Amino acid sequence: MDLLEYQGKQLLAAHGAPVPEGRVADTVDAAGSAAEALGYPVVLKAQVPVGGRGKAGAIRVAATPEEVHDHAAAILGLSLQGHPVRRLWLEPASDIAHEHYASLTFDRAARRHLLLVSARGGIDIEQVAREDSEAVVRHHVDPLDDLSAEAARDVIDRAGLDPAAAAELSALLLAMWSAYRGGDAELVEVNPLVVTAGGRVVALDAKVILDDSAAFRHPEWSQWRAEELLDDRERLAREKGLNYIGLAGSVGVIGNGAGVVMSTLDVVNQVGGTAANFLDIG
Repeated sequence: MDLLEYQGKQLLAAHGAPVPEGRVADTVDAAGSAAEALGYPVVLKAQVPVGGRGKAGAIRVAATPEEVHDHAAAILGLSLQGHPVRRLWLEPASDIAHEHYASLTFDRAARRHLLLVSARGGIDIEQVAREDSEAVVRHHVDPLDDLSAEAARDVIDRAGLDPAAAAELSALLLAMWSAYRGGDAELVEVNPLVVTAGGRVVALDAKVILDDSAAFRHPEWSQWRAEELLDDRERLAREKGLNYIGLAGSVGVIGNGAGVVMSTLDVVNQVGGTAANFLDIG
């Protein structure tokens, strides 16, 4: 299950990570009320399970009620990679001094959990790795072990993150690990992980993917399930017990296993096509 940004932040906050205060809004009027409660300037963010929101104009800063109205109306009218924007997250604008990157996922080749940290946040980690592989620090965690405070601090030092905020940065990495492992996540990514001008460390964004196979251990996930914004295709597929994700292309893809579907999506892309969906019928 892919969590929306604000849901990912709820998970992180539950495990002790510092996240901005914010409000959810599904309408232009609700966005105006949320902005008044939070104070100006405020950031409006589209809540969709895809990246590239900033480039698509789906993250905007508003300094007045009029700007909130205009930005909310514009963002709620967008569609990003086939996902219509139906929900906004508003939070106070941050005074950012440094943008970093951190994530936890599973490295199947190494059979270990993988912590990635880079001083270069705010852009795709793939782009950072292509431009300068040494700018991304990797640390493997054995599945039988926890991420230690010493290891977190060592990664921060090797990545060249803000030394004045090292203690808070280390605490955030440990909170991310707690959310990742305790929350049965496949991915917990914070980009950007920011240090404010005042020296505070904040998870300014959150991308979280939960392992559906662990749902039986997490009755609290039912709230996030109820809040999911599915299009008609995805809703019908769920009713039929199919693993389906709608995309924005024109080539329908049906496969008997997630791996072969992903490979087929790659082949379609390599020959210049665009996939209309991911469908694993199992």
